[in-house]
Amino acid sequence: MSFWQRLPSKLHSFQAVGVPSRTVRPQTRIFLPRIRNVSTGVPMRSDFVKDLELQLKAMREKAAAALPGSEWTPFEVRHGLPPERVDVLIIGGGVVGWSIAYWLKRKTGPRKALRVLVVEKDPTYSQSSTVLSAGGIRQQFSLTENIQLSLASADFLKNINEHLSVLNEDPVDLQFNHSGYLFLASEKGAHIMEANYETQRHVGAKVKLLSPAQLKDMFPWINTDGVALASYGLENEGWFDPWTLLSALRRKALSMGVEQCLGEVTGFRYGVHSVENRELGRLQIRGITHTNIQMPNSIEVQPVESTVVINAAGANSGKVAKMVGIGLGPDDMISGISIPVEPRKRYIYVVHCPDGPGMDTPFLIDYSGVYFRREGLGANYITGVSPEETEEPDITNLDVDHEFFKDKIWPELAYRVPAFESLKVTSAWAGFYDYNTFDQNGLLGIHPLVRNMYFATGFSGHGLQQSPAVGRAVAELILDGGYKTLDLSALDIKRIIYEERVLESNIV
Repeated sequence: MSFWQRLPSKLHSFQAVGVPSRTVRPQTRIFLPRIRNVSTGVPMRSDFVKDLELQLKAMREKAAAALPGSEWTPFEVRHGLPPERVDVLIIGGGVVGWSIAYWLKRKTGPRKALRVLVVEKDPTYSQSSTVLSAGGIRQQFSLTENIQLSLASADFLKNINEHLSVLNEDPVDLQFNHSGYLFLASEKGAHIMEANYETQRHVGAKVKLLSPAQLKDMFPWINTDGVALASYGLENEGWFDPWTLLSALRRKALSMGVEQCLGEVTGFRYGVHSVENRELGRLQIRGITHTNIQMPNSIEVQPVESTVVINAAGANSGKVAKMVGIGLGPDDMISGISIPVEPRKRYIYVVHCPDGPGMDTPFLIDYSGVYFRREGLGANYITGVSPEETEEPDITNLDVDHEFFKDKIWPELAYRVPAFESLKVTSAWAGFYDYNTFDQNGLLGIHPLVRNMYFATGFSGHGLQQSPAVGRAVAELILDGGYKTLDLSALDIKRIIYEERVLESNIV
């Protein structure tokens, strides 16, 4: 039984007792045009009949257009304002949000009555985590679910025009570079790499372990001092253009009838019901009825009614959750547990090195945490590293700290690749991770205290590469009532309540 057929009953096992749900059934109104005599002199019967026939024809067309599944409305559509009611409202127009929108429409069909709205506050995407990322995709994780997500997403990306092509539009070119990831391990971390390798191969990833001698033979430009073991991705790994994927998902979703709104979510209207849960005691369950959206450069706030709300707000998803009361209760209560997702600023530097590694350069991850990959064809590379927990940079802006490169990155780069002694920084930028401080893995599913808010957030740098598979998984949760393709139960958001961490050892 689908989600929509189950709406009058409970949406989740946590709402087991006393949580009424309601289905808002859209009503179709047919407004008949007034028939008037437009003659200014003596009326002529033939003109009147022609005019009447034309107006009756227009009325019939309008009435037919008003049948279920139609987009016709008798009201004037005001540019820029969101609709008054939708079925699913997605907060966050990044790659995860648009992927969810795409899969919702794909599973129901473009002409079905499911109405989906994507709300994005940054129309330029100048602070979007998606477009400011390094654009990598890999299967070299330690957690089975992360490997599965990236394998499924890689298959989507390889066949992207089967999914995201639009009639009379250019084909999608992700500029996918299949050079693979190369992880280096010290003696201390070699046993972890070996265990990860076994998991990756078991799940289906094509990965190869290399000794220091094999590594040097394959990539002579690497200094192998201190390297005990290396792991190299043979298939489905590399990097691509993040903006192209975001644009393609958005273009396809819009062509399927998804609506978009540029504005910022400022709050919710919701009802509260008290229920008794055998495991968690008495809970105050909320049900969102309206999402308040403030329009750009305006004080106007537009409430939008919806059946389901999806929090895909990335680095801001914890802030959005607080708007519905999550994390605002007493510390010793479930309502006091915040969504552990916050923005973490990461720097990416573009360097030029004429004598640097050539076209076979992989996406290299040193055991120091420093990474680099080739960028284009002109001896350019991008590089970065995650700072220590105690050295997290200021998140009130996206300014770049160039001293960070000189102190933390360049020495490690030059040690591992001696040619980088003579590099030059040509540009740099900063972006935000939607960092899950609990266990650095994605948070999926419906929140036990808000019966109609689903989460897809906290990917801690993996959201771009996992977004195609995550979008499908969330659509399955909503429409099918459970996972059908990949079992991602381990990533359920309830684990933060039970304090059951799902740890990933291959965090970059």
